[in-house]
Amino acid sequence: MFDYHIHSDFSADCDTTMEKTIEKAIEMGLEEICFTEHIDYEYPDKDWVFEFDLKQYDKKVKAMQKEYEGQISIKKGVEIGVQPYLLPRYNQLMKEESFDFVICSMHSTEKKDLHSGNFFEGKSVDEAYRIYYEELYDCVKHYKDFSILGHIDLVKRYTKDKSKNNFHEIIKEIFKEIIPAGKGIELNTSGYRYGLEGGMPSADILTLYKECGGEIITIGSDSHVETTLAYKFADALELLKSIGFRYIATYDKGEAIFHPVEKVMRA
Repeated sequence: MFDYHIHSDFSADCDTTMEKTIEKAIEMGLEEICFTEHIDYEYPDKDWVFEFDLKQYDKKVKAMQKEYEGQISIKKGVEIGVQPYLLPRYNQLMKEESFDFVICSMHSTEKKDLHSGNFFEGKSVDEAYRIYYEELYDCVKHYKDFSILGHIDLVKRYTKDKSKNNFHEIIKEIFKEIIPAGKGIELNTSGYRYGLEGGMPSADILTLYKECGGEIITIGSDSHVETTLAYKFADALELLKSIGFRYIATYDKGEAIFHPVEKVMRA
């Protein structure tokens, strides 16, 4: 089993050490994990600074890889929070740094964060969804330095009305941009923890991705504490199998490695 969306105390919203997470992952029998620490340049909520010392991060991951060699595979990842005007900064980041795996997420829209509710003020739910997806589409049209799109329908987590989320036409356009470019999406199981009906994206969007020819998919818990590692992965794998996905992807130095879903389910 692989968990490809994990945070440690390098992320501003997490206090859990890498050691604690790694020890728990070994206890659970996970084969490989990837730390994906937050970088959200110019995050709108000034109480949060989602940046960290990249040299120290690299040093720490290498130390953990050495310490736990033979017990578990540990990969170095990052989760970037894109907005259209920030893309040049992320281009520069990828020129200067190397990661095994890059999650491209959008946590802010119209230069307003989603988590506080500021973005939704004065908007209907439909309008908020439309603006969110249009801005994400703009990002993926002009930026390709990533491995997969993270929790593509994250916007629904922060709305009171969870039912209005069918924006398949623009989501299809997003998939038309990323699939030919060899980019994938994740199934992020944190949705179960936040009172949603399932993970992110929902089953209808996963099905749409498959129908558009998408094959690259990772699975991640978005854990910020070690107790939620691989949360609801059995359910997530059953869903992916039912939709017709044959493989789960992991990454090494930016290259996807494919593992049969059936084999992962038996692990």
